Amino acid sequence: MESQIATHHDADIILKLYDLRREDVLRKARHWVVFEFNPKTPEEFLEVLQAAASQENAYFRQVISYWEMAASLVIHGAVKSDLYLDSNGEGILIFAKLYDFRETYASKTGFPFMRQTAQMIEKYPMARDRFNARLKMIQDRAK
Repeated sequence: MESQIATHHDADIILKLYDLRREDVLRKARHWVVFEFNPKTPEEFLEVLQAAASQENAYFRQVISYWEMAASLVIHGAVKSDLYLDSNGEGILIFAKLYDFRETYASKTGFPFMRQTAQMIEKYPMARDRFNARLKMIQDRAK
């Protein structure tokens, strides 16, 4: 059972995660994934996924692995979920943005797309609510 009160240890992890997000290359990668990477078809998604030597592929992998690492810390109890979810939502936004391509990703890689983030969304109502809101926003914009 998760503690009801965040500790100094929880706060330290959140601050470290924030500090890592400010690193120059990760900042550029995050910007690209959130604002510039807008695949409309599985083929457009795969174009980046399969271009292993491209900057875009490196950005994609860096951002996904960063948010998966952060979600893993929450799932395994290294940081309190409410504090983590209060302090950011970008990983969930990215999962929602690319949600339609999760089967394409799994079929090409043999791994579930953003498995840790998906587990966090299943486990924590706050994460699920945030995901549902982001997914609805994305779907409404696409109409």
